[in-house]
Amino acid sequence: MTDPDQLARACAEAMWAGDQASKALGMVLEEVAPGRARLSMVVRADMVNGHDLCHGGLISTLADSAFAFACNSHGTVTVATGFQVDFLESARIDDVLVADAQEVALRGRSGVYDVTVRCGETVIATFRGRSRSLGRPILDSAGD
Repeated sequence: MTDPDQLARACAEAMWAGDQASKALGMVLEEVAPGRARLSMVVRADMVNGHDLCHGGLISTLADSAFAFACNSHGTVTVATGFQVDFLESARIDDVLVADAQEVALRGRSGVYDVTVRCGETVIATFRGRSRSLGRPILDSAGD
């Protein structure tokens, strides 16, 4: 597959098919392109902590999922080597969180990606992920 946009979509479809964690949290894969991805998630009652705020680990998981789809959009199996997340605002039940991931740098098998999690115009969290390609294709030679 030579078209980068088609490759990104095909890789996302293949990954989404097996991504039980993101599906269980009600995430929606809204868009994907080379080096970019957008996912959303509605904060449910079972996602809040003892302060009635969305658990930070679940906000991180949304950002991590967007990061995963962005860094796997080039066709090779790519994993996280680490990330840092900063929480700026709280999220509450029924908030719709949107995570936008963007490739910052890709050098050889290593990459850096920034993810911004928003509720409307409010930035809830920023996330920086580091990735490493394992060098094997996501899709088989038949296209998946």
